[in-house]
Amino acid sequence: MTIHPPLLKKLALSVVLVVLPLSAAQALEANAVADRLKALLAGQGMDVSWTKVTETGPRIVLEGASLKLANEPATSLIGDVTLDEISEVNGGYRIGKVTLPTYALAQSGLNIDISGAQLTGLSLPPEGSTDPLASIMLYETAELGTVSVRRADKQLFSMNDLHVQITAPKDGAPLAFSGAAEKFSADLMSAVEDTEARKVVEALGYNTVNGTFEMAGTWQPVDGRMGLTQYDITIENAGRLGLTFDLAGYTPDFIKAMQEMQKKMAQQPAGADNSAQGLAMLGLMQQLTFNAATIRFDDDSLTGKVLEYVARQQGAKPEDIATQTKAVVPFLMAQLNNADLTKNVSEAVNAYLDDPKSIEIAAAPASPVPFALLAAGAMTAPQELPKTLGVTVTANQVAE
Repeated sequence: MTIHPPLLKKLALSVVLVVLPLSAAQALEANAVADRLKALLAGQGMDVSWTKVTETGPRIVLEGASLKLANEPATSLIGDVTLDEISEVNGGYRIGKVTLPTYALAQSGLNIDISGAQLTGLSLPPEGSTDPLASIMLYETAELGTVSVRRADKQLFSMNDLHVQITAPKDGAPLAFSGAAEKFSADLMSAVEDTEARKVVEALGYNTVNGTFEMAGTWQPVDGRMGLTQYDITIENAGRLGLTFDLAGYTPDFIKAMQEMQKKMAQQPAGADNSAQGLAMLGLMQQLTFNAATIRFDDDSLTGKVLEYVARQQGAKPEDIATQTKAVVPFLMAQLNNADLTKNVSEAVNAYLDDPKSIEIAAAPASPVPFALLAAGAMTAPQELPKTLGVTVTANQVAE
C-alpha cells in the first residue's frame, strides 16, 4: 500500500533495511528474519544486502547495508544501520526502532541525500499469513530529518522534519494515516530547464519557493475503501493547493497484483515492448470505483501576480486581462454542451477574479462510478464525463 508521494514511499521503505535477532546465538532465527525481510522488500521493488552484523548489548548494527531500487541500475550504499527492541509476534516480528545514518541515493540523474531517518513499530508478518495486510510492512511512525535533492552541483529541493503516523486497523475501524513536512524549499530556476519557462518563473518572483506539506486519510483493507481527506501543499506568497479523493477497490489483493505487474515491467530489458504489461495494468485499474474528489486552490497573491505578468506582456492592465478571461470562459465551456455547468463555471470564475480567495473543483457523482465506465467514457464521449462525475465549481467558499 502506498499512502504518500512516490519519493516518500522509497525514502520511508529504505529505512527498513535491517531485521536481525537479539543474540548471535540465535543464528537460525536471524536467517529466518533476514529472509522474511528480503522477501517483503523484494515485493516492494527493493533489493537489500549487508556485509556484517554486530551486536553491542541490546543493539544490533548492520554494517555496510546497501539498497537497489527496481528500474535503477545503481546500488546505493546506506552504511551502518541499527535496530532495537525486536520481539516475535504471532510468528512474525516487531521492530521497536530502526535508525539509519546519513546516506545518499542516486536515481534518474539526481542525488538524494537523507539524514535523520527513523522508523518505530515496524511489523513483519509471517510468511503465509492470512492477515489481509501480510504483504505490507506497516509501521507506527516514520521520520526524516532532512532530504536534499541535487542535480550535479545544484540543489533543486530540500525538506525538513518530515513525519508520518499510522494507526493500524482494529475492531473493524480503518487504517488511519497522517503526515507533514514542516518546511520545504525548491530552487525553480535550477529545476526548470526550459528557457521560456524560466523567464516566467523569474518574472513572477518565484526563483526560490518555500512551503509546507500536510496529508491525512484512511484505508479500509476489507473493501479497499481509500479516502485521502487532506493533501495540502502550501507555498509562501503564492497559495495552497489541496487535493482529496475517495475511491474503493484498493484492496490488498489489488496492491499485490500491482506490485507483481511493476516487478515484471522492471525486469524487462531496456527498450523492450511493455505494451502488454501496460494493458494488463489498465485492466487492474478497472477494479477501482470512483466516489468523489476535489481540487482546491486558496490564493495568497499568485493570481494577482499572474494577471500582472500577462498584462505586461500584452501592454494592458490586470483588470483588462481579468475581464477578457471572464469573456472567454463561456465559449470554452460551450464545447461540453452542458448549459448548467457552463453557467456554474462562469459564475465561479467571475467571482474568483473579482476577489481571488479560493476556487474549488469537485466531482461527486450520485452513485459510485467504476473506473471501467470512466475509461470508456473518456474514449467515446469525453464531453459527458462532467455529467457522469457530477462536476461543480465554487469560488470563495470557506473550506470545511
